[in-house]
Amino acid sequence: MSGAAVLPAGRGAARFRRPSALPGFRLTFGITLTYLTLLVLLPLAVLLLRAASVGPAGLWALITDSRNLAALKTSFGLSLAAAAIDAVFGLLIAWVLTRYRFPGRRIIDALVDLPFALPTAVAGIALASLYAPNGWLGEPLMALGIKVAYTPLGILVALVFVGLPFCVRTVQPLVAEIDKSSEEAAAILGASRFRALVTVILPPLIPAMLTGFALAFARAVGEYGSVIFVAGNLPYVSEIAPLLIVIKLEEFNYAGATAIAAVMLLMSFTALLAINLLQDFSRRRFGHV
Repeated sequence: MSGAAVLPAGRGAARFRRPSALPGFRLTFGITLTYLTLLVLLPLAVLLLRAASVGPAGLWALITDSRNLAALKTSFGLSLAAAAIDAVFGLLIAWVLTRYRFPGRRIIDALVDLPFALPTAVAGIALASLYAPNGWLGEPLMALGIKVAYTPLGILVALVFVGLPFCVRTVQPLVAEIDKSSEEAAAILGASRFRALVTVILPPLIPAMLTGFALAFARAVGEYGSVIFVAGNLPYVSEIAPLLIVIKLEEFNYAGATAIAAVMLLMSFTALLAINLLQDFSRRRFGHV
């Protein structure tokens, strides 16, 4: 058993500690816990304690403030909508980039990662200029009665922009691994294209699509730089929760800022937990490619 760690007695301990090519289980596990504690758990605990310092009544008053509720509704509602849009179009883009060969494919494939490298402020300024009433796209849309910049629709466009790469990159490797013979077998058996899509192609891609959805949602909820330039930032209309936190900090209203941040933390954790449970169910149901 050289190269494999000796497992402690008991099935639970055996599941906890597996044989590994990497030595030093205790050291690496301790470093992992220390890293998570110092950089993740400790700051979150301080945030929750600071929010709870105002007392239950004060915390409830801050949470139920109409402006705070409007900002939270805008942030989470538009983040869910943007993540759903990214999940659908991310699958389509991944499919086209993987299954087809055409001029400029590598350039388009590289452009998918542009939101990762582009500073969020630059993205916000570009989107605001593009969708402004006198912008290249904003002006013709205004002629059709559609105003994008400085509205909730502008926030949605910005969130879709920053979250799309997550949905493309999580699905793309699985699309490449799908065996084309399965599609051919479905066609030979008389299945329509839609039925083949639903029964052969989509099931193994659902776990990856949910992963991309969760990542895009998490990115959208906390997005700030690209949104404030295109949102208009009108209270009760197009004001996002991260902006409201910054406003309260500038007003030295630390209790209000921490209360909104704590609510965002709990809501984000609940949403991501639900998505992860759904993803785990889909993995057991449909399996992997």
